[in-house]
Amino acid sequence: MAKLTLDDLRKLRDSKKNEVSKRDTEGKEIEVIIGMGTCGIAAGAKETMDAFLDEIDKEGLKNVAIKQTGCMGFCTYEPTVEIKVPGMPDTLYNNVNTDIARRIVHRHIKDKKMVSEYVQDRPSIDIMENK
Repeated sequence: MAKLTLDDLRKLRDSKKNEVSKRDTEGKEIEVIIGMGTCGIAAGAKETMDAFLDEIDKEGLKNVAIKQTGCMGFCTYEPTVEIKVPGMPDTLYNNVNTDIARRIVHRHIKDKKMVSEYVQDRPSIDIMENK
């Protein structure tokens, strides 16, 4: 293993601080909750979480908190992700791979419109019209 320089360690520290800050919920109004039970991890939840972190960072979204939870009880539909956006019903997405995670960031989080074909349940069908 190569030795790390002081500059390398500073870069690593800053990178990890940035990653950890995305998990802090204080002052953030939007939540992305990723099911990280063993079934979720086996289905690719870690890669899904990395895609959310990356896309939120690319878009410069500072009001989004990334959280992880255990099994959500939908093992057949893993990876599962719950999105909480003010003014919208809480939404559970299923089979969320990296591409779908990036679509959710753009469409649901930024544009406030659901990615309907991946919604686990349609609790909002009577609340929102064709979102």
